[in-house]
Amino acid sequence: MFDIESRLSKRVSSLRPSGIRKFFDLVNEYPDAISLGVGEPDFITPWNVRDAAIKSIQKGYTQYTSNWGLLELRQEISTYLKNMCKLSYNHKDEILVTVGASEAIDLALRAIITPGDEVLIPEPSYVSYHPCVVLSDGVPVPVKTELKDNFKLLPENILAAITPKTKAIIIPYPNNPTGGIMDKDDLEKIADIIIEKDLIVISDEIYSYTYIRH
Repeated sequence: MFDIESRLSKRVSSLRPSGIRKFFDLVNEYPDAISLGVGEPDFITPWNVRDAAIKSIQKGYTQYTSNWGLLELRQEISTYLKNMCKLSYNHKDEILVTVGASEAIDLALRAIITPGDEVLIPEPSYVSYHPCVVLSDGVPVPVKTELKDNFKLLPENILAAITPKTKAIIIPYPNNPTGGIMDKDDLEKIADIIIEKDLIVISDEIYSYTYIRH
């Protein structure tokens, strides 16, 4: 009998299954249960969005796009960032469209990590960061955050985690699952450390619109 487990790489075998997904599968066994486990809204995709997707297929937009993503979409993203965040990014060579934040983070880590590089990850945080670093041949280094600090990244905790092998830091705010937020003053407190240590910042802002809107 073929044993697939014995054929897996040591890196893959060392990864822990997602606790969120286990909980999600369990909740799905109960029709009346409301799952708060995965990052999705409590309503299905609105009809105007579904109609747009259907019409796109009907018009024949089913071919490969540029590896960067549709030019028109990148232009809209550039405009959005300029209007909402006062940031200017060239839509031609500074914006890459991915299938969600997880793919973007995975690609970014694979692009910058060489074997043995360390990546600082706030804990608790999104479950994908750790395995993405491992699968990129990097070393995930947890940086503890606590309730008494509203789960913010503190300068002293970052400094304590940095070594000569530290390559990057993931800054995931507003944070999943703690709900912690780093405001401008909080970020300024750690910016000097990041610049001094020449760290690459991977900023996961998937929930930023919710924070801006409120």
